[in-house]
Amino acid sequence: MKKHIKHSLIGITSVLCSALFHHTAVQATEPTASTISKTNTPLTIERIFSSPSLNGVTPKSLKFSPDGSRVTYLQGKSDDLNRYDLWEYNLASKENRLLVDSQALFSGTEVLSDEEKARRERQRIYGFGIMEYKFSSDGSALLFPLNGDVYYYHLATKAAKRLTETAAFETDIKFSPKGNYVSFIREQNVFVLHIESGKEVQLTKDGGSNNIKNGMSEFVAQEEMDRMTGYWWSPNEKHIAFLRVDESPVKTVIRNEIYAENIELIEQRYPATGTKNVIIELAVTDIKGKKTRFIDLEQASGDNKHDFYLPRVKWLPDSKNLSYQWQSRDQKTLKLKAYNLKKRKQKTLLTEHSDHWLNLHNDLYFLSDNKTFIWASERDGFKHLYHFSNQGKLISQLTKGNWVVDQIEHIDEEKGVIYFTGRADTPLERHLYRVPLSGKSPEHVARVTKRNGFHSINFSKDSKTYIDSFSNISTPKQVSLHQADGQHITWLEQNSIDEQHPISPYYNELIAPKFGNITSNDGKSTLYYKLYKPKNMVPGKKYPVIVKVYGGPHAQTVKNSWQGADMTQYMLQQGYIVFQLDNRGSNYRGTDFEFPIYEKLGQVEVEDQISGVQYLHSLPFVDKERIGIFGHSYGGYMALMTLFKASDYFKAGVSGAPVTDWLLYDTHYTERYLSHPEINAAGYEASSVFPYVSGLKSPLMVYHGMADDNVLFTNTTKLMKTLQDENKQFELMTYPGSKHSMRGKKVKVHLNNTIMSFFDRHFKQQ
Repeated sequence: MKKHIKHSLIGITSVLCSALFHHTAVQATEPTASTISKTNTPLTIERIFSSPSLNGVTPKSLKFSPDGSRVTYLQGKSDDLNRYDLWEYNLASKENRLLVDSQALFSGTEVLSDEEKARRERQRIYGFGIMEYKFSSDGSALLFPLNGDVYYYHLATKAAKRLTETAAFETDIKFSPKGNYVSFIREQNVFVLHIESGKEVQLTKDGGSNNIKNGMSEFVAQEEMDRMTGYWWSPNEKHIAFLRVDESPVKTVIRNEIYAENIELIEQRYPATGTKNVIIELAVTDIKGKKTRFIDLEQASGDNKHDFYLPRVKWLPDSKNLSYQWQSRDQKTLKLKAYNLKKRKQKTLLTEHSDHWLNLHNDLYFLSDNKTFIWASERDGFKHLYHFSNQGKLISQLTKGNWVVDQIEHIDEEKGVIYFTGRADTPLERHLYRVPLSGKSPEHVARVTKRNGFHSINFSKDSKTYIDSFSNISTPKQVSLHQADGQHITWLEQNSIDEQHPISPYYNELIAPKFGNITSNDGKSTLYYKLYKPKNMVPGKKYPVIVKVYGGPHAQTVKNSWQGADMTQYMLQQGYIVFQLDNRGSNYRGTDFEFPIYEKLGQVEVEDQISGVQYLHSLPFVDKERIGIFGHSYGGYMALMTLFKASDYFKAGVSGAPVTDWLLYDTHYTERYLSHPEINAAGYEASSVFPYVSGLKSPLMVYHGMADDNVLFTNTTKLMKTLQDENKQFELMTYPGSKHSMRGKKVKVHLNNTIMSFFDRHFKQQ
């Protein structure tokens, strides 16, 4: 079905506010009075963070095997939900079954290197056992990193083999494209191991000395560029491209990680905004390690010729050419380049430029004809797909309109079709669409997914089927198998809400939000919100409100996806209204919506949150003297900025792990939005919370993990001192050993009880 795309919520609001999910061709078990518990059990904070999860069964790391015979996923053990095994849904037998038991491979206490701990933290990988796995190209074997070693598992024979057994840790393991070799990083060098013979070859030699890391991604690449690797196999298995990272220019900082019984002093090379980055080089080596060639990279303008980024590297299908993306330090220029191995020459395929910043993406696909490629760009103000020749000539724009593409999901070259996820119907939902490679009708795309809500897609290699991980505001995550045209084949995990579902005792009390929108104070932007109201509200009574905020770039909180029995529902049961609004600067709305924050963070975001509160003032059931705000990370920053700038609107607030001074944050993230401190010193000062501390008139609570390596605890200690110097009273809760994500049941239970106690004391005990 093809449809004309328009930016509208018509026909969706009733679905979002309904207790039943919409379906077209898919028949699913809908929760009814006869299938769920008739008891209305009060929701507790303890239960929200206990096992089993109230969201039901939610498989992790779903993949098609390359041979298309099975769908694999990670699932926690029944007696230890944090220890994961590899399971499969076998497409022939239509059965879910255990494929690899993690304890059969390794049963001891897992020890991770500091590098791997940090890497997992940045990937938000939490747990033990099998946390990552890689298929061989033919689907016959699997690789697992466990306890710092590499394990090989043959599926047909069920034979496991430990490929490495060293005191050093192996990380970033990969199969070679044809499955003959395994590669990994050991002690900052690149190694390959021939599986059949067991012969190991060290391809780089100088890693680990003089601050050199080979084949590894630097800090800002992991944290800010979504690049977790630093080496890439050529498709023909003859070469490996790798990065050589010299960290010596980066300033070493010593930060404290404060635990319950000790304090660890961590030396870290941290590229704070305005300071020097790593020196990065790109090289290609043969797999014998005998011939290594460094590519002549374009130098940056200015005094520091190495002041640029390499966010992406990718081989062309012919294995003769290597592409890489060169990004200027100010992130306003990005060049896609191709290097020919034989000729040792390179050319620029295209250049992107912005007066603000360029958002990175992973949507570069070289087609198998070795003549053309697909590229995503925001050059018309919205992220769309374009078809280029390998000479850099634009062939056609493939998608077009006032909406954004999320990402390319699959390209069926034989049929000339691109499948992608995007927001063509509404920015509040993510759907799968298809569009022809011909580029004949970029304004018209065909929607493939049927049910309104959020869809995450994983296509099979043969282009015939896809896995759909779906949820909406009233449906927990469901995983199903579909034909390429969207037709439902079978459930992989239906996750039906019945008497056995963990959420059953609480489901009848769940409250769906009202979705709506207001206009920004400049009259140019539509701001979407969702409003939750407690059940059985008393006519004429006015209720307190908690505004839950994030507010930062590359995020979205107002969307039609499952939230479940979470802290929002607990707040509602305690008699609070809950309000969320996505301000300008947030994601999936186009560059005109994102760019107003450039060089001045904390300004339009606060203005938009004030507009949201002004809307709340117009509602007869809202007590405008009891409106509070709560956020974590950028949301913690927003809570401070709103309280310091607009205490007349926000009468109490909780700020979690906040950035307080952007000079304390890293180069790539901070300079993207605020430019270099030497260029925009006034903007940094105005974007800090400290010029506005004197405006605090409302109660404030701050919390922070004392081992946070993302938003450093220094942000909060600096805030504490300033508040004390200004004689501003505030509450403080710190968590020994906790990182930025505040993991662990005991931490989460205590933290959320503390937050609710704070709001209750200031909004209910009056």
